[in-house]
Amino acid sequence: MADDSPLRIPVFPLAGALLFPRAQLPLHIFEPRYRSMVRDSLAGDRLIGMIQPRGPDEPPNLFDVGCLGRIEAAEELEDGRFNIVLEGLGRFRVVREASVDTLYRQVDADRSGFDDLGEPDPLGLAQRAELEREARRYADALGYSVDWEAVTRLDDEMLVNAIAQVAPFDVGSKQALLEAPDIAERCDLLVQFMQFQQMVPGGAEGPETLQ
Repeated sequence: MADDSPLRIPVFPLAGALLFPRAQLPLHIFEPRYRSMVRDSLAGDRLIGMIQPRGPDEPPNLFDVGCLGRIEAAEELEDGRFNIVLEGLGRFRVVREASVDTLYRQVDADRSGFDDLGEPDPLGLAQRAELEREARRYADALGYSVDWEAVTRLDDEMLVNAIAQVAPFDVGSKQALLEAPDIAERCDLLVQFMQFQQMVPGGAEGPETLQ
């Protein structure tokens, strides 16, 4: 089980952007408050929490669960923007939002409720086959060009998380994928979401996703 001590972390609320343990997320940082966040993070422990905003309010409410990442690569551009790559460390639950003077938001994060440290169990052969089959259908419906030979070489965790990251699901569905307790359940959700989105009006590009 993950360390159960609370951790004060800066958070980057970004709808649709999922970070998973052991996965990477490239980000282009241009807003002044998040440039400040990256600079402070690089000068310290290099940690940033990715979390989705909940609703249209400003500042937005946050979902309860996000994923802690470490900056593995950073490039500062001449105008002060950044290109960074976050490496997922483990999920967290927001205990409270901190009252801080920084331009960016910070939370106290509880990491104890997630078993993200060990390697996940592999998918069953039938479950893996169903995922690949539905991913092909979904990609075809969206008009995506995919190197399927490379896809078949990905391990189960990488494949499931990669689809969850790039698929154009709504925020609530993305959050359900992040909070799935293990890779098998995340895989089942992915298959359901891909199947459902192709059934609703508008097809795979329609606005609705199964909840």
